[in-house]
Amino acid sequence: ANTGIGKATALDLARRGARVILACRNKEKAEAAVYDIRRETGNTAVLFMHLDLASLKSVRDFAETFLKTEPRLDLLINNAGLMAAGKTEEGFGMAFGVNHLGHFLLTLLLLDRLKASGQTRIINVSAKLHHLGSVDFDTLNTHKDLVTGQSMWHTFMAYCHSKLCNVLFTRELANRLEGSRVTCYSLHPGVVATEFGRNLNILMRLLNLIISKLFFLTPEGGAQTTLYCALQEGLEPLSGRYFDCCTLHKVSDKARDDGLAKKLWEVSERMCNLP
Repeated sequence: ANTGIGKATALDLARRGARVILACRNKEKAEAAVYDIRRETGNTAVLFMHLDLASLKSVRDFAETFLKTEPRLDLLINNAGLMAAGKTEEGFGMAFGVNHLGHFLLTLLLLDRLKASGQTRIINVSAKLHHLGSVDFDTLNTHKDLVTGQSMWHTFMAYCHSKLCNVLFTRELANRLEGSRVTCYSLHPGVVATEFGRNLNILMRLLNLIISKLFFLTPEGGAQTTLYCALQEGLEPLSGRYFDCCTLHKVSDKARDDGLAKKLWEVSERMCNLP
């Protein structure tokens, strides 16, 4: 949340007088973002708490600290969207581990606090590229990843697969939250000029930069659908659904598969060692 869409979202919420926690991996960048947001908004209730989604231990530590210090949680925005090769601390593929599994565990650890805080929402930032995604459970079991290699193509497809996981997670989460006062939504933020591809090689970073400039959507513009799902009144009946450009959109056939969503949930629980 210290750059791009995350920072733009936090800035807007801070302007509205919200207490905002920036959960970030990089302390230096996060503290700079906190300083910027406080200065621009005059809201001093903007704080940094350390969270590295590439470490399930860090996710648990963050949740423990948050639950000790914050009496309520009205809005959880799962914003990370990493496209990078490599492995997480526990050996999961980076895109799967950060974009899906870290968010999955974080959400479940904070769910009781959300339920206790009244009418609350969970926002999962996905992407239109989920249409290219699939979930191969055999590969997940053998490689702890959604792909079998580390090439640029594998890295790109791992990102697409992880974004499908975001939509499936939101769908199953909505089913499990039925009857509660917590609702959830997934969304495509648009093609945004951010640092999400900062871990790619120079060629892929250049391509990302060109695409971003062609579509020229600012982080502020990219944050609008997140803010719509977070703040728009009357969205409760649409829990579990997917939004693009602040409107309801269809998802891929795979993303509508309740059986797939349920299986992903169960596999994710097992991978996070949840009871």
